[in-house]
Amino acid sequence: MHRDLLEEDERVSRKRVVRLMQEEGLRARPRKRFKLTTISDPDQPVADNVLNRQFTADRPNQRWVGDTTELVIGDTGKLYLAAILDLFSRFVVGWAVSAVNDRHLTMKALDMALKRRCPSAGLLHHSDQGCTYASEDYQTVLAAHGIACSMSRRGNCYDNAVMESLFSTIKHELGEHFDSAAAAKAALFDYLEVFYNQRRRHSTIGHVSPATYEQAAAARSSTTISADARVFAGMLQPPLTSARGPWGML
Repeated sequence: MHRDLLEEDERVSRKRVVRLMQEEGLRARPRKRFKLTTISDPDQPVADNVLNRQFTADRPNQRWVGDTTELVIGDTGKLYLAAILDLFSRFVVGWAVSAVNDRHLTMKALDMALKRRCPSAGLLHHSDQGCTYASEDYQTVLAAHGIACSMSRRGNCYDNAVMESLFSTIKHELGEHFDSAAAAKAALFDYLEVFYNQRRRHSTIGHVSPATYEQAAAARSSTTISADARVFAGMLQPPLTSARGPWGML
């Protein structure tokens, strides 16, 4: 909150922000506990845990992590969200939603990530041992693009902690109950593409947004990037003039 106010040229100390928030009764909401949604198939091949909890990267498209989570539609309906995150900047490079948690869902998220980033061979892709990621179709796409596969150990959510953190953040800030699938998809697009990637601050990358972090990295590398062939997906959208949204200001 304090950093956002400073960015908007509001001259205020951190202590005053804390005091005002306390006076108004504003505080963080507690997060819910992790819920397992992985469906494993013992007959499908499992990759080694190559990532080994090394949740950092030196450059974009070096290490991606992916996973799926469950959302609630109406009173009893379900919607599944699959997402892929670049560990360099925490940029959500691909995502998709479906009423069915199958390989088609995860492949749609992967397809978005591949088209968006066009990674070179050597990228490491990490996920759990779910059948959606271990499927022959998914593994064929990875191999065709020269992408190495890494998988968490069975039943160990900490091996993919960054993705668990992403889903926890989405449900905490945006919510996990929606009136319809269409409403959920629209809300997720606004949150992920407009807010999370472009505006939301991350302590892991110096309290800036993924897009800002990638823009700064591009400037430091002194690389000339054309307007039609940009490597950094965060540069494809202009910065927002406001940090406000239906989830508040962060």
